[in-house]
Amino acid sequence: MALLRSVTRMVLALAPIVGGCKSVDTAVPSVDRPKGGARDFDFEVGSWWVHHRTLKKHPDGGQEWVEFEGKSSNHQIMGGLTNIEDNEFFVDGGVRRGVAIRSYDPKTEQWAIWWLDSRYPLGPLEPPVVGRFENGTGKFYSDDVVNGQKVRTRYVWGEITPTTARWEQATSKDSGNTWETNWIMQFERVR
Repeated sequence: MALLRSVTRMVLALAPIVGGCKSVDTAVPSVDRPKGGARDFDFEVGSWWVHHRTLKKHPDGGQEWVEFEGKSSNHQIMGGLTNIEDNEFFVDGGVRRGVAIRSYDPKTEQWAIWWLDSRYPLGPLEPPVVGRFENGTGKFYSDDVVNGQKVRTRYVWGEITPTTARWEQATSKDSGNTWETNWIMQFERVR
């Protein structure tokens, strides 16, 4: 609960200034820029159109992929060691929002990523997914308990070019032996 309050306070404190941030390039002199893995999410700074596919499960055991569009913008803060991804989802029934907060630890060379969802603005905040990029692909993992069952979550960032990127989320109920992808985001740069 303390982590949720801390992250919520951070988001509320940063909200008025994040919209005005362009990127770490304009906010911090180049000699002060972080190096190495701290630069992993530089590709995402800016604005994007996003095509979403989410897996919807039905009570009868059936499932289907639901597709919708969205927008995303990403801004770096804390000298590039943290970034905020603000999302709008154009779904049936209106617009939903979500925020990814990513923070880099130079000591461990890993990122932690938290997710805030407008459907549940007061939480609970799930454990962050933690990981790093290797050979152009970022893999991030967390463990949680959902309805009394252990669940492992994986985010994968890949297919990154100057104008496109792909993100997907998958879960595993068998400690990562098998994965079920349940959300895919295909990014196309606007600016």
